[in-house]
Amino acid sequence: MGILIKGEEKVKLRSSDGEMFEVDQEVAKQSTMIRNMIEDAGIDCPVPLSNVTSKILAMVVEYCSYHVNASKIDDSKKTPKEDIDAWDTEFVKVDKATLFELILAASDLNIKNLLDLTCFTLSDKFIKGKTPEEIRTTFNIKTEVTPEEEEELKRENQW
Repeated sequence: MGILIKGEEKVKLRSSDGEMFEVDQEVAKQSTMIRNMIEDAGIDCPVPLSNVTSKILAMVVEYCSYHVNASKIDDSKKTPKEDIDAWDTEFVKVDKATLFELILAASDLNIKNLLDLTCFTLSDKFIKGKTPEEIRTTFNIKTEVTPEEEEELKRENQW
């Protein structure tokens, strides 16, 4: 799970369902939340991630590992932006439920790039170009607004 930097210690992460992940510190520190926990408590104890399942944590670790390795300082080893974008596009080709879980994990773990990617994907796949009614249907949103109230809101907020 990522390239081991000589002498770099591993960080243990425990998913909500009890699975342990051992990752390089550089990979773990892609999460601001985990970075802060490491700085405060060290790496001796596993970092509990009570809101992230092992399935989603494995994906988060994969994402962070790829981006750490892709952003190496040495230009000869640096991955071109087009390749990173293509990898990201493939990474988020998941079902709606998994995408939601990735968004929640990225938010909880404070991984800005992953949160941006997943939110953009959600918007692009499930919201862009759809009517409010189609969006409500897609996300199973029940409205408590009567049709009359909805028409009044539309008149008040015309573009």
